[in-house]
Amino acid sequence: MVYRLLRPLLFVLPPETAHALTLSSWQLLLRIPGMRPLIHGLCRVRSPQLQLERCGLVFPNRIGLAAGLDKDGRYLQALASLGFGFVEIGTVTPLPQPGNEAPRLFRLPADRALLNRMGFNNQGADVVAARLKEFQEWKVRYKWQTVVGVNIGKNRSTPLDEAVEDYLFCFDRLHQWADYIVINVSSPNTEGLRELQQRSWLDGLLGHLQQVNEKLPKPVPLFLKIAPDLSSSEVADVVDCALSHRLSGLIAANTTVNRHGLRTSAPVLERMGSGGISGKPLAGRSTELIRIIRQRCGNRLTLMASGGIFTPEDVREKLQAGADLIQLYTALVYEGPGLVRKLVKALARDPAS
Repeated sequence: MVYRLLRPLLFVLPPETAHALTLSSWQLLLRIPGMRPLIHGLCRVRSPQLQLERCGLVFPNRIGLAAGLDKDGRYLQALASLGFGFVEIGTVTPLPQPGNEAPRLFRLPADRALLNRMGFNNQGADVVAARLKEFQEWKVRYKWQTVVGVNIGKNRSTPLDEAVEDYLFCFDRLHQWADYIVINVSSPNTEGLRELQQRSWLDGLLGHLQQVNEKLPKPVPLFLKIAPDLSSSEVADVVDCALSHRLSGLIAANTTVNRHGLRTSAPVLERMGSGGISGKPLAGRSTELIRIIRQRCGNRLTLMASGGIFTPEDVREKLQAGADLIQLYTALVYEGPGLVRKLVKALARDPAS
């Protein structure tokens, strides 16, 4: 209710400004004496039946935050306090990079969508590792259960034939503090990145990462995030490759470059320029991908559904298609932080919702 009143004011601001202001304000609120337990009590829904064990991890509930909202792990405590079962940060690259020139994030209210071409803006793996360490210590101190994942990618300046080294660097710096790691080869905003989804590239990348991972005393669950714009044969290749390299799971899906059927006018979209679209326009394709992947992999992979999830009915659709876990991002912009509690409460009433 409060967010509905504030949203018109936030929507007057540029999206990146509103985004930073909202997260910073929430983080500051948590630092006020006495506010932390109050917020935790208001936002968390506790029920043993909500817990889900996958990949050796215990998720307090199935509702998680997708990568992109918190690039650098700046707001982990604030985001965990909203009641998410898991929070994914990133995309993180080896070296800091500013990303693409602003403006690079746009709202499409008519479509309940966002268009972004952020370009992996982040402070680099070493800075993020320090924040993750601090968050893991906070979790222990406050007996907090939120699972934290880290989404990793390559620097823009790194050629494709050297991309493996970038992913290995990030893995080396971050695996100790991450509950799971996501390999991002599907963003449309880093030139050439999506080529890494081709079997000829993907085999080498996943093979090198898993070889290093499996030498650890306790290997980290590895996920692969895929594009919604893959063909059926490409999806099959990705699934088979994930299985052959013993990945823990797949995330379907990243943003789409398909603009067919949008309500936002063509001239407005043209002025916004290039970028990937998230939110409601992605809902159907995300569900379709989850269903296709589940049919091909059986129960051998854990599947996270991402794209167009706004309501308990959307959650039910993804779960029935074969998803194990649900990720939000764009819906938070339109519905506000109370959406997390609403969806988790719906799951508590009906685990199939």
